[in-house]
Amino acid sequence: MSRVFRLEPGAPERAPAQGGIIAGYLSPHPPHLIYADNPPQNEPRSTGGWEVLRWAYDEVRRRVRAMKPDVLVVHAPHWITMVGHHVNCVPHPRGVSVEPIFPHLFRYHYDFRTDVELAEALVTSFEDHGLVARAMREEGVRVDYATIGALHMVNPKWDIPVVSISANNNPYFYAEAELGQMEVLGRATRKAIEQTGRRAVLLASNSLSHLHFDRETELPEDMGREYPYNNSQYRADMTLLETVRTKPSSALKTAIPEHIKASEAETKSGSLTWLLSALDWPATTGDILGYGTIIGTGNAVIEWRGQDV
Repeated sequence: MSRVFRLEPGAPERAPAQGGIIAGYLSPHPPHLIYADNPPQNEPRSTGGWEVLRWAYDEVRRRVRAMKPDVLVVHAPHWITMVGHHVNCVPHPRGVSVEPIFPHLFRYHYDFRTDVELAEALVTSFEDHGLVARAMREEGVRVDYATIGALHMVNPKWDIPVVSISANNNPYFYAEAELGQMEVLGRATRKAIEQTGRRAVLLASNSLSHLHFDRETELPEDMGREYPYNNSQYRADMTLLETVRTKPSSALKTAIPEHIKASEAETKSGSLTWLLSALDWPATTGDILGYGTIIGTGNAVIEWRGQDV
């Protein structure tokens, strides 16, 4: 994205602003959050619920609006591609996204714009880094609820272009052995963003511990029935978050695989590893804006700041 500067007579020349990653957020996607928010795009109506996590997203929205990014880039664990990393290159995705397990909570009418130039650059960069990559150009393919969930909770106005990346690393099959490839994916993402001059905010659409209850209450948003699936899952989340809040992000190279071994973790999909690698493993702690459970799963909203662009 080019930028034009108007120079006053005699003023020194100024180089165009450089692109880069402004910030990255762990942005969990459970459909209950959109259901509880009651946006006009979602058909089901609720009486609220999961307020602590939704208040955390309120703060994310405020921060992102202040940053004025050119694009939001999301990696989501429920656009699962078994061969390669796919990038949505459809210019104007429109349709209805339905969560298959909770269709009574999530029937969302989406309508947004893709930053196609960046999307195509990502495919090229992935291939240049030795990854199998594909551009998804088929109009009308339904966008998954994990992509929609993270993007809506961060920017419900949908007035910032987006790019979405698939999860080649299946959270329900592979183990932490695949996280090395997600580090490469992160580096390739950073390269494409810098080359295209975009000011980007990245979203990792991951929950943490992911065991959940298999029976729903009569009122889905009954917070009297919302608590961790079990203490073991909760303690694993707290151990990971203690590392996030007290140590530089490089410590998570070890802490994330340990969390995967200690819990049924959605971080196996690699979204969080991709995010931190794209940020070049910042030498700062993460800013934990909120933590809460959703049908027993652990979810945290966390910010890491990127370079000053």
